[in-house]
Amino acid sequence: MVLSELGRGEKAKIVDLSNIDQMVKRRLLDFGIMEGIEVQLKQRMPFKGPFMLDYCGQCLGIRHQEAARIEIKRV
Repeated sequence: MVLSELGRGEKAKIVDLSNIDQMVKRRLLDFGIMEGIEVQLKQRMPFKGPFMLDYCGQCLGIRHQEAARIEIKRV
């Protein structure tokens, strides 16, 4: 399953980040988003807009294209 399939308010554990661009992966790692952590989807914007994720009290926006490449497991 990928992050773009997650519903609003659902929590998931990041399983694999290897399919995303290295620059984006580095940026996510700078924010503490790595394999094994749990995130919650706060908001999805319409028309394949950005996803707003909550992680440890931080709100982080990522593009739909990147969310479709991040593998997750629902919690």
